[in-house]
Amino acid sequence: MGGPVRSGRPGAGGAVRRGVPAGLLVPALVGVAFLLLPLVGVLARTDWPSLLHHLTTPQVTQALRLSLVVSGWALLLSLLMGVPLAWLLARVPFPGKALVRSLVLLPMVLPPTVGGVALLLAFGRRGVLGPWLESTFGLTLPFHTAGAVVAAAFVAMPFLVISLEGALAGLRPSLEETAGSLGAGPLRVFATVTLPLLAPALAAGAALTWARALGEFGATITFAGNLPGATQTLPLQVYLLLQDSPEAATSVSLLLLVIAMAVLVALRGRWTGGVVREARATPPEGAAAPADPAGFADLGAPEEGPALEKPPIRRGAGGGAGQAPAPAAEESDLRAELTGYTRFPLTAPAGTTIAVVGPNGAGKTTLLRALLGLTPRAHAEVLLGGRDVTRLPTHRREVAWVPQDGALFPHLSALANTAYGLRARGVPRAEARRQAREWLTRLGVGELAGRRPAQLSGGQAQRVALARALAARPRLLLLDEPLAALDQTTRARVRHTLRRHLAGFGGVCLIVTHDPVEAVSLADRVLVLEGGEAVQDAPPAEVTRHPRSPWVARMLGGNAWEGTAGPDGTVELAGGGLLTTAPGEATPPGPGAPVLAVIAPEAVSLHLARPEGSPRNVWAGTVRELTAVGSRLRVLVTSPEVPALVAEITPAAAADLGLTDGTRVWTAVKAMEVTVVGL
Repeated sequence: MGGPVRSGRPGAGGAVRRGVPAGLLVPALVGVAFLLLPLVGVLARTDWPSLLHHLTTPQVTQALRLSLVVSGWALLLSLLMGVPLAWLLARVPFPGKALVRSLVLLPMVLPPTVGGVALLLAFGRRGVLGPWLESTFGLTLPFHTAGAVVAAAFVAMPFLVISLEGALAGLRPSLEETAGSLGAGPLRVFATVTLPLLAPALAAGAALTWARALGEFGATITFAGNLPGATQTLPLQVYLLLQDSPEAATSVSLLLLVIAMAVLVALRGRWTGGVVREARATPPEGAAAPADPAGFADLGAPEEGPALEKPPIRRGAGGGAGQAPAPAAEESDLRAELTGYTRFPLTAPAGTTIAVVGPNGAGKTTLLRALLGLTPRAHAEVLLGGRDVTRLPTHRREVAWVPQDGALFPHLSALANTAYGLRARGVPRAEARRQAREWLTRLGVGELAGRRPAQLSGGQAQRVALARALAARPRLLLLDEPLAALDQTTRARVRHTLRRHLAGFGGVCLIVTHDPVEAVSLADRVLVLEGGEAVQDAPPAEVTRHPRSPWVARMLGGNAWEGTAGPDGTVELAGGGLLTTAPGEATPPGPGAPVLAVIAPEAVSLHLARPEGSPRNVWAGTVRELTAVGSRLRVLVTSPEVPALVAEITPAAAADLGLTDGTRVWTAVKAMEVTVVGL
């Protein structure tokens, strides 16, 4: 192996492009030459002065005309059969799919003459279907133009199916599902979302199919013969000319070569895996995000630190410039009975916002999709405002959905995205655009109306997705982790915006979140799910003070220990050990009842020697981890007596104690600092 061959120059960012190893470069160049030299041979041997004469002879023009007819009909036949076949392969699970896909690929690897023989044995006069076609329809395919069309379609259709299947498989289902939730029926979704996004792949597959059909030779001559004016296409004409007039054969070959190259150049890598990307105004990674023209000037300052209580919110149907109007004049209360993986009743009056929390796999997204009627995992009997929508399709339920990725339609501008739900519900174009522009302005992205999603930052895209959902005036608004992909600063701003607009939203809103700040600051109620069941449904303050789930307690930053209630206010911990508590405001669970003991990290004190005095709960332990959280430190202490405990102290206190990984300490918790709830 030789040394690396340096190529390129330092990029704009100062990085030097890696060199190409000579051991790879040499055979690669040989491969390029191997493919290029035959083409050079055609160009070198072409009789240029006689080129026009060779291409305008009656035999060549007749063959060219027939080739265009055959390839055109073959393309149409491939579209009629190949598009539905690609759809089934990409979207519908069925037994034997791998075998069907193998059959689709077979003509690409089968020798063309073998394909012609197979067609002859299937559709010939003595074939499997040939006699029936002739007796029933009077159709004879061999030695007929129709036979040439069938042969060309047989070898060319796989290019269309493979191209379209890959595009369909790569199309995010959330785009079509979101369009349906905005009120668009299946035909409208296909025409306005699916088809525009598939258009590049469909065009690429169609172009390759046509080019392959135009150049078909082996299957055509074997199945349809070589009859002038009937089946003698341009490739067959080249074969004949090669025997009598090599110069003319070279000229016609050059014509086919130019056509093939023109198709490939026009595709620009779409077939070979290159991704067609829109021009992006988004800066490269590491650069500053696009400026926010709105600047949040009308939104006030973002929150500082986690909110522990939700501020009072006025609910109503009215609204000023910053509030969302009610979705409808009639009531929009929610009543749902969920069965399947998620199994519990859910009710909420109009104007309620519910935060849905729980560990991964708890059924949060399944709940939203069940309300939309989009999942077989769970079923929801749904009444909105007293109207039973259970058996209605998604687009007629008046339920708007914002999935985790926002699902903005990449081929539409921010304005067209926002107006989509209004247009789907029959609002005239001008009025829909006017209302959409108002919604974008309300959410601080009005000046970005002309940009496409690829030209928006994460926070801007989330606000456009929210504006699109609110503009559709749904009775039920479903938000699936709408802020999860945002950085902390942007998340605080968008959360502030969202809280203001939910204040005036007249329908019911469900927000799936893993962020305790979002749960307590945005919602009137917090619904806690575990294993598909509701373990707690209460106001944020109640969930914060008395969590009934260890996961929620830990999400809120507390220590959560499961155990059983013992005598005299004690708790026998599941992991071993005894915890002493003080009588609380609520009636304590009876002895033997399962309970959850919650201890706030700031209620845990650390000492280098065993403390004396009032603490009822004292354990020896070892520091295992120190983590900075804002201006404080969280210290994980393990103990052989009780489960691991997290304490929160100041950096100054940690320095005074000399805490490091492995330091022996004593932990102390006052009995009155322990909250016990029944499970």
